[in-house]
Amino acid sequence: MKRFVLTAIAAMLASPAFAGDVTVIHAGKLIDTEAGRTLENRFIVIEDGLVREVLGARGVAKLDEPDEFIDLSDMTVLPGLSDAHVHLIGKAASYGYNSLAESTPRAAITGVANARKTLEAGFTTVRNVGAPGFADVDLRDAINEGEVPGPRVIPAGRSIGITGGHCDSNLLPYEYADMAGGVADGPWAVRAKVRENKKYGAEAIKFCGTGGVLSKGTTIGAQQFTLEEMKAIVDEAHQLGMKVAVHAHGTKGIKTAIEAGVDSVEHASLIDAEGIRMAKRNGTALSMDIYVSDFILSEGEEAGILEESLEKERQVGRLQRENFQKAARAGATIAFGSDAGVYPHGQNGRQFAYMVEWGLSPMQAIQAATVTNAKLFDREGQIGVIKPGAHADIIAVDGDPTDDISALEDVGFVMKGGEVFKRPGS
Repeated sequence: MKRFVLTAIAAMLASPAFAGDVTVIHAGKLIDTEAGRTLENRFIVIEDGLVREVLGARGVAKLDEPDEFIDLSDMTVLPGLSDAHVHLIGKAASYGYNSLAESTPRAAITGVANARKTLEAGFTTVRNVGAPGFADVDLRDAINEGEVPGPRVIPAGRSIGITGGHCDSNLLPYEYADMAGGVADGPWAVRAKVRENKKYGAEAIKFCGTGGVLSKGTTIGAQQFTLEEMKAIVDEAHQLGMKVAVHAHGTKGIKTAIEAGVDSVEHASLIDAEGIRMAKRNGTALSMDIYVSDFILSEGEEAGILEESLEKERQVGRLQRENFQKAARAGATIAFGSDAGVYPHGQNGRQFAYMVEWGLSPMQAIQAATVTNAKLFDREGQIGVIKPGAHADIIAVDGDPTDDISALEDVGFVMKGGEVFKRPGS
């Protein structure tokens, strides 16, 4: 193998120089996420932040001299991963009444650190489903302008919810008049919130369709918003070119949201057979965070999670995993969404092993975090693949994750947009 690499480099050095800024990566193994197969001994040509071509052994001898040659011949290379459900703003150690001491500016500063951890874990694109004060929009802009390192961020701005619902602020008594910025009741009020989110830079919409685990005073299975209100949210968002994610644990709320036309159901803990059939028929993705339960139940109390929330998680955690298994067996579209932020950022890759344990093959789990999420994000051909025209978002791991999916918990090489952010051994 080393002799082959030296021969290839010699051939490149003997050729005329490229016109642009070019990097060539030698991948010992390359996972083709579209075809669901692993290729051997490929050379990825990157020019100006995009993949220009992917060559085999014969093609590499025809290459001109690159600006940089990266030898990953002893690693498995695959596209940068994506996570459809993260909360970059804030920290996993600040829940319940602990969260009241954290200002939005302080949470945003923590978000900068979280973004770097997420990128270095191999997640080059994330959808941030809710943040106070549109801090996720500002974080996206800072990353895009090169001020701070981080993944590509698809911000949802402020989550939309009913008065007293999962997306409201329910910790303080009446005298404080504390209400979350995304609270709205009624079809026209929720349309106004969608428009406001769009105005301030959101690229997706997230609303709460049922109660939640971590919110005080809400019941997991209880539907929040009527069908009419949900339809208004989805219709307005789609008119504005934004996809819609619904937080929904309860069976009725899940099915009502799917009927309303949402693009993805987050959590989907108590989805039933009819709900799975509806999701398949409508092309609705299920983003089920089946790792996070372990963190909540083992470390949540220390992080400030209320006892009522811990009890709700005890009730729903196992059921969610069993329903994930049913959805996987039924062939529903499974997106990779981990709820990072409830657990510490940078540990996103731990969910892969749970997805495999509960019904997906390793390749299917990888596809959930690449091509499936790319379609959900309306970024097909741009992310989640290594092929001409795609962003040069590329990661590499020791071992072969199609044999042992846990390899994705320790990413050794990270490139985003042609820029290297992590090298083996760093």
